[in-house]
Amino acid sequence: MARYIPGNVPTNPAQLADFVRTELDKIAAALDSPNESMALTTLYAAPNKYRDGTIVKASSPWDPGSGNGVYCYRDGAWRFLG
Repeated sequence: MARYIPGNVPTNPAQLADFVRTELDKIAAALDSPNESMALTTLYAAPNKYRDGTIVKASSPWDPGSGNGVYCYRDGAWRFLG
């Protein structure tokens, strides 16, 4: 996903509808753009919220099962990816 950078809100209320439409288009474009890479923040404890497909980079003291590394939460368990 590309980065979304919000524009400056117009002071003229008549320009607000066009501004909102433009910002929504920019958000949609950012969500549809693929990334070449992804950087994971190292977690030292299990995330508060996760669901099937969540990917994390774990480090001690948190050990989801195979020590430090990247894990995917799938089928009710953290699966070590490497």
